Amino acid sequence: MTIKIVADSCCDIPPEIAARLGITIVPLFINIGQQSYKDGVTITREEFYRGLPSFPTHPTTATPGPDALKQVYEQLAQQGADEILSIHISHKLSNTVDSARIAAAETTSVPVTVIDSRQLSLGFGFVVIAAAEAAAQGKTMQEVLQAAEDRIQCTYTFAVLDTIEFLRRSGRMNLAVASIASLLKIKPLLKMYNGETEAERVRTFSRGMDRLVELVAHNAPLQVLALVHTNAPEAAQKLRQRALHLFPDHHEPLSVNVTPVLGVHLGPGAVGFVCVSSCGRPLEGPTLMDNLQNLIYS
Repeated sequence: MTIKIVADSCCDIPPEIAARLGITIVPLFINIGQQSYKDGVTITREEFYRGLPSFPTHPTTATPGPDALKQVYEQLAQQGADEILSIHISHKLSNTVDSARIAAAETTSVPVTVIDSRQLSLGFGFVVIAAAEAAAQGKTMQEVLQAAEDRIQCTYTFAVLDTIEFLRRSGRMNLAVASIASLLKIKPLLKMYNGETEAERVRTFSRGMDRLVELVAHNAPLQVLALVHTNAPEAAQKLRQRALHLFPDHHEPLSVNVTPVLGVHLGPGAVGFVCVSSCGRPLEGPTLMDNLQNLIYS
């Protein structure tokens, strides 16, 4: 039984890890003016963030349609997939999972199961990795689904934004609220767990980073702690230094530049953490961080 894993590009899984685990990544679209780009394929993250402050019109994003996803499923069937698990960014942030469900219903060559990761960025990515690892071990679909669900229940994403300007530009914050927030120099701190999003307000970016560390510490002990940022590697490094005592073992943490699909709303300069807690259960065998290190460096 061969189970193949599909995810959309909002998972932020580094390409080398996706390749090693056989994960198929379907790109979302970033529209800049009249030009449409495939996330991570026809535009790099660095190119996008460099241009973001000065694009004549604010970029928009789009999900692949059911036909495009169905084509991916059909290709995997031709390559020997007996079943497919298609995992996608939280439906509260995108309708990608809805497109996938339509595509799955129209696919007759192979059974396709679609689930909502109820996460974003690398939080979503860790759910996909859990499923891919289970599939690689020859687990049944039910066991692969359980591995994904277990990871969902233990995964938290926290980030602080450097500016609210891009929330305003993308329509996620109205002009009056944005103007007041800007006047008061408020920095939004965003949290996501199990499909639910929350926000806090902090007065400075530095205080925001301190609060991120507090939130992560609250969820210790951790299986893994990773850094996410929107083209802000130096800020991510400063955040890492504040949280050295929280990183499991001695591993070098994974740090990813967040997809432009989310960066359209977050803007450049945001930093955050994705953490997988131990959920009160003892760890058995290699940790998630051990596996990530092996995937990257072996």
